[in-house]
Amino acid sequence: MMMIKIKFVYGDHYHHYNHHSELKEPLIHPMLASFPAPTPHSEPQQGSRPPRVYKVTSYGADPTGKSDSTEAFERAFADAIGGPDQGSLMEGITNLGGAQIDLQGGNYLIARSLRLSPHPVANLLIHGGTLTASKDFPADAFLIDLSSSSPKTGGYNYEFLTLKDLLLDCNYKGGGISVINSLRITIENCYITHFTSDGILVQGGHETYIRNSFLGQHITAGGDKGERDFTGTAIRLMGNDNAVTDVVIFSAAVGISIEGQANIISGVHCYNKATGFGGIGIHVKLPGLTQTRIVNCYLDYTGIVAEDPVQLLVSNSFFLGDAFILLKSVKGIASGVSIVDNMFSGSDRGIDIVQLDGAFGEVDQVIVERNSVRGMSLKSTVASSSVEGNGTSWLVDFNQLLLFPNRIRRVQYSFSTGGDSSFPNHALRNTSNNRVVIQSNLAVSATVFVTVNQLA
Repeated sequence: MMMIKIKFVYGDHYHHYNHHSELKEPLIHPMLASFPAPTPHSEPQQGSRPPRVYKVTSYGADPTGKSDSTEAFERAFADAIGGPDQGSLMEGITNLGGAQIDLQGGNYLIARSLRLSPHPVANLLIHGGTLTASKDFPADAFLIDLSSSSPKTGGYNYEFLTLKDLLLDCNYKGGGISVINSLRITIENCYITHFTSDGILVQGGHETYIRNSFLGQHITAGGDKGERDFTGTAIRLMGNDNAVTDVVIFSAAVGISIEGQANIISGVHCYNKATGFGGIGIHVKLPGLTQTRIVNCYLDYTGIVAEDPVQLLVSNSFFLGDAFILLKSVKGIASGVSIVDNMFSGSDRGIDIVQLDGAFGEVDQVIVERNSVRGMSLKSTVASSSVEGNGTSWLVDFNQLLLFPNRIRRVQYSFSTGGDSSFPNHALRNTSNNRVVIQSNLAVSATVFVTVNQLA
């Protein structure tokens, strides 16, 4: 009969057990008895719903891009939208429960706009492949068109849709993505090229987030010999409360056109058509009701144009290659504008960092200061200077420094004389045409230090 000797060691104690091999009960040490025995992984319950992932190749889509895949996509969309719903998000918008349209890394030829449903839906992901417009694709269409053919009156078309990891090649046939009257839409990690109208159009609705994406009419890395001929707009925001974050726009006539309120542009690098060729990096086109924040951006040889700006912030951004900010007068209004803490770098050609196009009759709370400037001409709404002289009058000309013409609202100055024993009286006499005149009642040798402010 074989003997089994087992020794357990724990702490500083040793326990020995001797037993015959014919023991029927398993031997379990008391310390190990507290650990639960492993159990097998549970299997999906019978009748449970599998994940709703619709693979477009299962519907006949050609991942090689040789044959048209439009109808296959339409069948996949129909199945995804026609599946079991999960109630609703916004009232009247069907929750699809996170269904996915999977492009499986293929390149698909598309002959007409890919639309979803005439009925409002939500919670859907489209991802993972390339769409290329065919030679017959309509010139006024978008590859992905998030608009409804029968929109609800007063409602929204779509909610919480995500377009991710897509390359859209418009093949110089219209635009990339349109988002119409929808909310909480995400466009992430997309590359949109060869558009002739808009790379992305957002119209109505609110809270479309465009992030970590690349847009360019022509595929280039700058210095393109055809840059003068770039056309189209990379991103057009014709709605409110949208965000464009960490996006590169490498070719187009206009980088971002903002035509709605309360949008934020952050971490965007624009090197589309240069200002010298007629291009615009960011165009703020809502005169009198701007409410736009442009922060931490990189304007690369192409600048910002703002029409009648009201509540506009441009801060912590870098302007390279004589790129500048142009305030354009439509009705002559500029209010609540802050252009602060930016860097400007130019070519020593005397280009002003901030410029005016037309006259502004209504100016209120406009602050242009604390900007770092190299190789360009500083413009500000606050300026300081000094002048020395011997006589009874001292003139300090601020026209090279101040942004607005003939507009000095506040003056602070100090009057310092040399060893002269006289104590002259002195006073501010004039501020017209951005020139400050200080006069004294006695002729003395003095230095006058002046700070002026164009704020009302």
